[in-house]
Formats: sequence, structure tokens, C-alpha cells
Amino acid sequence: MASIDGDLLRDRLGDRYAAVEVVPSTGSTNADLRESLTKGAADRTVLIAEEQTAGVGRRARTWVSPKGSGLYLSVGLRPHGVSFTALGSLSIVAGLAVRAAAERLGVDAVLKWPNDVLAGPAHAKCAGILAEAIAGQDAAVVLGIGLNVLPLGENVPAGAGGLPATSLAEQGATATDRGEVAALLLAELDDRERRWRLAGGDLTEAGLLGEYRRHCATLGQDVEVQLPDGTALTGRAADVDPAGQLQVDVADGRRHTVFAGDVVHVRPA
Repeated sequence: MASIDGDLLRDRLGDRYAAVEVVPSTGSTNADLRESLTKGAADRTVLIAEEQTAGVGRRARTWVSPKGSGLYLSVGLRPHGVSFTALGSLSIVAGLAVRAAAERLGVDAVLKWPNDVLAGPAHAKCAGILAEAIAGQDAAVVLGIGLNVLPLGENVPAGAGGLPATSLAEQGATATDRGEVAALLLAELDDRERRWRLAGGDLTEAGLLGEYRRHCATLGQDVEVQLPDGTALTGRAADVDPAGQLQVDVADGRRHTVFAGDVVHVRPA
């Protein structure tokens, strides 16, 4: 399997990003970029690894990152003019970019709130997203994306709620060259992140909320939301607000706003 050609990728992306680096291996691209941002790395710096030995997803879960099988990248952003509270909606922005790139490769993909991309008739997980704000930095955030391009092999653990893993190749992608996939994904992210930034982080003003609602498989589902404090909320996923927060209608008629949590789809509406 071919390695990602950093020079070719930079040529494809032009001036969309300040820096694009491809490394053979690292523990975690998010961890590396967090450190780089604290040391003054430029806005829109991209780090891609051929493999991660300590890839991490939400809530410190391990993200399986075997060499040459997937796209493991992080983007360091300094969206000046966007409030700290709006940074959480970057997961929505990244999810839309991944879904659009998959669609351009002929793969039917949908979004699962807040940070998963599902593909194929069985809605298996092909990508995960982790946005991390940088403490002590003014509106600095690392946006990590793990996308399965080629089959991961056997014994890959299921995701939250028992979601099985899949890849673009297993879902019939028209191209599986990881450099090409990276160029498509980063171009889609560039377009949406710029619109999001100009809108001050407001998904509606950026024209992204409607797009997300159209492609979010969580909406209309009966869900169980596992909250950060260890409690769970059950109800019907009704909407996503302009800040990217999930609106859940519970049995007593109240509507709860969920900023963070793991969602399990109980059954289709």
C-alpha cells in the first residue's frame, strides 16, 4: 500500500493550509498538534500520520490506527473572532466535510451526533472526530479526524453502543488512495470551516445547520444519551441547535439540550 505523498498533497491543496506535514508514525496527531499550538504553530496547520500508536477518540477511547489503513489527521485552528463556547460546533463542521468527501467517492454516508460518520446500509462507523480546545490559548483548537479508508482486519473493537467498524473500501469507494482521500477531505473541510469562521461559529449563518439536519441519522431516533457525569437521558432526538447541541424530547414533554454525550440509537422512529 502506497504511503501518502506529502509534496503531492501540498500541491493539490495549494494555499488552503499554512502547513501540511506527513509523518511515518506518532502516538497521536492531536497530542502533537496541541503541543505545537502552545509553541506558536500557525493557524490551519495539518499533521497526518501513516499510523498512530496511541490514537484517542472521545472520552479517552482508543482509536485503532494501523499503518496504511486509514487517514489519521489533525488540523490546528486559531479561529479568531469565534467565541470559546462556539468551538464545540467544529465537530459538526468536520463531520459534514467527511460525509461530503465520502459522497464524492461514491459512498453513502450519514452523521451520528456528535462526532461519528456512518456508512453503508448497516450504518457502520467509518470515521470519528475529536475537537479539543487548547487551554491557555485564545480560541485555539485541534480538530482530529480518523477515517477508515481500507479494511482494518479482524478483531477491531466496536464503538460506543456496539457500532461495528467499516471502511470506504468496504463500502465500494471509487478511489482508495489515501493521498487522494486526504486532498478531498481537507478541501471540503477548508470550505466549511471558512464559512463557519466568517459566521462567528454560528452554524445557521454559515449555511451548515440545514446541511447537517439533512444528513444526521440521529434526528428522529429514540436515543439514550450517556452524559459526562455518568447519568443517562432517554428520549427522541428532535433537533440540533445553531451551536451544534442536540435537542432531546423526553417522555414528560420537556426538551433537554445536550452539549456533550455519547448517543446510542435505540431504534428507528
